[in-house]
Amino acid sequence: MRMTVENSARIAKTLRAAFVAVAFLLLGARAVSARNGPPSFSVAAVDASAQLQTAQRQFNAGNYSAAITTLQSAVTQNPNSAEAYHWLGRTYYEIRDYDNAIAAAEKSVALDPKNSVYHQWLGRIYGGKADRDRSFSYARRVKKEFEESVQLNPQNVAARRDLEEYDLQAPWVVGGNKDEAKAEVDAIAALDPIAGHLARGVYDMDAAKKSDLAEKEYREVLAAKPAKIDPYLEVIAFFQQQNKPVDMETAIETAALVAPNDLRLGYWRGAALTLANSNLADAEKYLKAYLASTPERSDWPSHSAARGWLGRVYEAQGKRSEAAEQYRAALQLDPNDKDAKTRLDRLAKSAH
Repeated sequence: MRMTVENSARIAKTLRAAFVAVAFLLLGARAVSARNGPPSFSVAAVDASAQLQTAQRQFNAGNYSAAITTLQSAVTQNPNSAEAYHWLGRTYYEIRDYDNAIAAAEKSVALDPKNSVYHQWLGRIYGGKADRDRSFSYARRVKKEFEESVQLNPQNVAARRDLEEYDLQAPWVVGGNKDEAKAEVDAIAALDPIAGHLARGVYDMDAAKKSDLAEKEYREVLAAKPAKIDPYLEVIAFFQQQNKPVDMETAIETAALVAPNDLRLGYWRGAALTLANSNLADAEKYLKAYLASTPERSDWPSHSAARGWLGRVYEAQGKRSEAAEQYRAALQLDPNDKDAKTRLDRLAKSAH
């Protein structure tokens, strides 16, 4: 169940991942420190800490093969490091090697069974495996891990949102339950009003099928003026799905006041201009810059989606061969990209 921000089909792709990885890391580190007492300043401990920092830099740069090598060395030197196994699992997840990701994430949970974040990420990794293999047994494990994560830390809003969306999107045979999703929405709102609006917006769209109610929730998010960019990006994605480029652009510029250098803004600027069929030359520049400057990450707009928007730019400009090239590139990155396939097929038919 691999999430992408632009994809509204969730069991796999909307188990969100717009979360602050470093904060999760620190949370896990504090939990381990509290249980194990004062830190040891042995050479081995210093080396392990340095390796984790190196692996994080490699991970954030999208150099996943290097991060895996670093983390494999870390777990060899310190086989009891739940933190190293956690990051090894997350790194394998990014390259969709779900079997190795599961092995590492399960080890992190076995070593630190009370860590809410480790259970949450194990659930997400199970989701990727379930989606790829169409496995009911792994799908059931997803919910179990999300529930365990919430039970261990009821304040973990990100885990509650994962659980809400699973309950909304999964069929009842693997534990989907819209009433339980509604209960999570209420719990999230009590913990964090902005996250509560976002969670209720998702619920209104998926359970109630009422886009007007959902839009009201997303506009409440804008009115609340969040201090971080991620809530704005969810609002922007909603407006994109509703085909409202003007509202997208307004939200984008508001988000830019909070984090003007966030690379994701370029993707959304390109998408908004493409949707509006306006300033297509600028749209092309934004999308190309996003592709050139960002790694492929599960919690960021995918490169396949960026290629799809770029294809639409070229199609609107009458550059059919360039458009087809981008759609093919999108499908190579994500064979399940239905929009790219539909557009490529339409181009092929119109050429005859």
